Formats: sequence, structure tokens, C-alpha cells
Amino acid sequence: MKVYNLDIEKLSLLLTPTFLRKARMRAWLFTLLSPLKNLYYAFTIKRKTDIQTLGYNGQKCYLRKALNDAFDIQQRRIEIVEGNKFSRQYIYTRGEQKPRFLGTMYLRDRADYADTGVDFLVLIPKELEGKKVEINALVNYYKLASKIFKIYTK
Repeated sequence: MKVYNLDIEKLSLLLTPTFLRKARMRAWLFTLLSPLKNLYYAFTIKRKTDIQTLGYNGQKCYLRKALNDAFDIQQRRIEIVEGNKFSRQYIYTRGEQKPRFLGTMYLRDRADYADTGVDFLVLIPKELEGKKVEINALVNYYKLASKIFKIYTK
């Protein structure tokens, strides 16, 4: 946006009367305006990062883009996949007179079941395992409040 493009040195010279536009006066003005230039530079950097942050949201594709932009810029190996949705198996009591042989049963984590499990999984490469806390914070910032996730290393 052109509103935020500002040349402070040019503006200071344009606002100075013509009879005062000498080399010494220009140097003095530029020295006085150097803190303002630093502040303007910090503002433009913050504005660019805020615009980039506003471009992300809780959708799967944007969340993956935010994670890859923050943690894996070159190879972009972070993935987001659907969570495991296993159904629970009921084990009968003796009083119910049901068969004792139930077939092969697998022990799973609580988060792997459909009724109380995770909604999506964040798969990160092994090199980023030390940054799990930061990844967790970034996903919590963008995800919907009702969604549950888990971070796994590939």
C-alpha cells in the first residue's frame, strides 16, 4: 500500500524552506531524523510480519504453511494428517454370558479413539524434535478451540 511508503529524508527536505537547504542544514536534519528512520524501519518490518500472520488460519493447508514457514523453510517436511479414529472394543463381564474369545485386540493410546481422540496429527521431521514446544505453541495459536492435536516425529 502506498500510504506506508515514506521517504523521511525527502519529506524533511521538502518541508524545509528553500533558503535553508544547505549541505550543513541537510546533514543536521538527517542526524535529527535518524531515530525516526529506525522507528519507521521497525514499523515496516512489524507490518510485514503482521500481514503474513493474518494470512494464516486454522485450515489444514494454511496451518501447514505457517509451520513450514516458521520451522522448515527449505525442505517443507512438516505435514498435517487426519487423526486415528479407531472404535473401542467392549470386554464383557462374566454375568453377561458372552463369548470369552474376542479375537485379536490391540492396545492403543487414549488419543487414538474416535470418541475422545485427536482430530489431527502434526508430523515433524526428527531434526525438529527439539522445537516441539514452539511448534505446539504455534499450532495452538492457529487451530480452532475445539480441535485436539498431537505431534509425532517421522
